Amino acid sequence: MTEEHAPDGVPDDAVPDTSEIADEIAEVEGRRYPSTLGGFFYLWVLAAAAVGVAIAWLGHDWRLGVTWISGALIAASALRLLMPAKDAGMLAVRHRILDVVLLGTLGGLLLFLARTVPNQPGT
Repeated sequence: MTEEHAPDGVPDDAVPDTSEIADEIAEVEGRRYPSTLGGFFYLWVLAAAAVGVAIAWLGHDWRLGVTWISGALIAASALRLLMPAKDAGMLAVRHRILDVVLLGTLGGLLLFLARTVPNQPGT
């Protein structure tokens, strides 16, 4: 509120100045690195999954691509299990046991899929 719009004519100190807001935004936008060890590992898991997607998408062996993705998910599950909650960072989405079970199960099922689906005729 401005001085002329304040009910008692006194400026409201609870409303920050625009320069204070700009300084806070600059502080937040200035940091571009993971703040926890889990955030660092999350980026590696993401990179490994992206490699798997790229391998499958580029028409190379789809089984190899899915294996990369499943490996990334299983690694994320193991990391989430071993890391303390305060260090898990972006790996911690839900409760630890739920994260571990979901990531491990999905990774295991994808690995099972990649290893058991028979080749199609003519390939």
